[in-house]
Amino acid sequence: MSDVAAIEQFVKRYKDLKIEIAKVIVGQDEVVNQILISIFSGGHSLLIGVPGLAKTLMVNTIAQALGLDFKRIQFTPDLMPSDILGSEILDEDRHFKFIKGPIFSNIILADEINRTPPKTQAALLEAMQERAVTVAGHHYKLELPYFVLATQNPIEQEGTYPLPEAQLDRFMFAINLDYPSFKEEVEVVKATTSDSQVKVNALFSAKEITDFQHLIRRIPVADNVIEYAVTMVAKTRPNGDTAGELVKNYIDWGAGPRASQNLILAAKTHAAIHGKFSPDIENVQAVAYSILRHRIIKNYKAEAEGVSETQIIRSLF
Repeated sequence: MSDVAAIEQFVKRYKDLKIEIAKVIVGQDEVVNQILISIFSGGHSLLIGVPGLAKTLMVNTIAQALGLDFKRIQFTPDLMPSDILGSEILDEDRHFKFIKGPIFSNIILADEINRTPPKTQAALLEAMQERAVTVAGHHYKLELPYFVLATQNPIEQEGTYPLPEAQLDRFMFAINLDYPSFKEEVEVVKATTSDSQVKVNALFSAKEITDFQHLIRRIPVADNVIEYAVTMVAKTRPNGDTAGELVKNYIDWGAGPRASQNLILAAKTHAAIHGKFSPDIENVQAVAYSILRHRIIKNYKAEAEGVSETQIIRSLF
């Protein structure tokens, strides 16, 4: 099949996928879109939202609709790296046998990742970056596609271990999850307090998803779009020549080259789901907020004066 026909087929199947997910998830259209863009781009996402907004249900539903294995890891202060990677045990013949941990799955929900110490966070981040883990000197490849969705609770910050900037940079998207609207909440309550069970059908296979990931990487991008993305990222660096007043006054550190790479990859996927054969500047702008939000570090002045990341990113367009 030609790439043009494959993208046309992708648009149709993406719409079916959204309909399947909407059987369970009410509203949150933009959040679902961003999670799916992240999966089809081969990236990972950080979901920031207060408890009870169906983060786990959303990821579980997306995993079912994509026909992928799903595991949930609840991060706690006493969680050890071996609890997520797996460990070697002695079997009845006195041979060491490796028992795989929950990290060996296609989709991992890392619930409240900031609740666990850096050692355990680092174990997950090796898997995210290398798509492989090392246990007791043995190297184990993870099955593709591999997607980590980490959640972070923005309100309870006592006794938490915030992710360092170098680790935050590994996430393609930081997605903010807001409360549902009044109408959506009424629908949620109706659906979840009745006795009806909704079955989510698997519409994809693991191989089809990796094929679509390769298809998206093959999408051509005009030089001016790549230059626009790189220029936008350069504008976030306060010591750079192109930085605006907002950035110079309110930002300590700007985004690195990984932001430029992710902007183009996500723009390709954003273009593909809208049936376009090449991304343009509008596609880059559409994904910029979620890609840059966690990569720019505001100073105390920005906090004191209530300047948000969104305002700063909007000034880059």
